[in-house]
Amino acid sequence: MNAVIATSALAIAAAFVSMPIVRSRYGKPAMARAEAELARQGVRTSVLRENGMRFDASGHESAAPISIAAIMIALAGLNFAGADLARPLNWVLLTLVLLGNGVILYSNLTAVQSVRAAFAKKGDPMLARIDVPALLKEAEAGFPDWTWTLQNIRHVLVFGGAALGLVLTALI
Repeated sequence: MNAVIATSALAIAAAFVSMPIVRSRYGKPAMARAEAELARQGVRTSVLRENGMRFDASGHESAAPISIAAIMIALAGLNFAGADLARPLNWVLLTLVLLGNGVILYSNLTAVQSVRAAFAKKGDPMLARIDVPALLKEAEAGFPDWTWTLQNIRHVLVFGGAALGLVLTALI
């Protein structure tokens, strides 16, 4: 069972690094499309960068998932080794991954509302007039179509791997 838990942790690690890899490769074209959409809307194209909105893998867009992947790889190693510390760490870390991925999924599903709210908090009238659904649709078009399938597979791997790991931990 430890080997299955370890394999689940490795699958979770791979899932977490998949999107930064895609964002690193296709984020610039997505940003260019978003900026073109802003220009079409009559909004200065620098407004996204000025307000910290990016579509590439810079900053926390890479640091967080890579850190989570590293932790999952370490957890896999402990499980493969059969270390006593693995069981309590399985409970804590797999639960956190499960909950954290729920937040990520919620964020993905409510992106339009979240971006509108973030723009409203800035108090910049330029941001308030942006057609956010059109902006995000255009940015998404900068990524290959298979990106959204990968994102769904990623969620299945993370939710399924964490749930499987927790169930097997309960059985040990």
